[in-house]
Amino acid sequence: MAWLALFVAGLFETVWAIGLKYTEGFTRLVPSLLTLAAMAVSFALLAWSLKVLPVGTAYAIWTGIGAIGTVILGVVLFHEPMTTMRLVCVGLIVSGIVGLKIFSPV
Repeated sequence: MAWLALFVAGLFETVWAIGLKYTEGFTRLVPSLLTLAAMAVSFALLAWSLKVLPVGTAYAIWTGIGAIGTVILGVVLFHEPMTTMRLVCVGLIVSGIVGLKIFSPV
């Protein structure tokens, strides 16, 4: 369950990172409240997963999931460029996450 909680925490990290764009510097109420709620859920699930998982592994995976999700949604929602080198870099993040999961003691 800790791995599942960590994965969902990473998804919520993506939500709040994208939400920051919509808050316009926390000047828009509804996007700001949704972003803060996503932050709270993300941090709570990360904290809960740390009861079982190693902190270095969990934190790296959490940020990796958030980074990958944010890049993908940045391309889809904001028409950011998806160049070959960006794809290579995302692939490196994915390989790092997979490696940390495979070689984690838990």
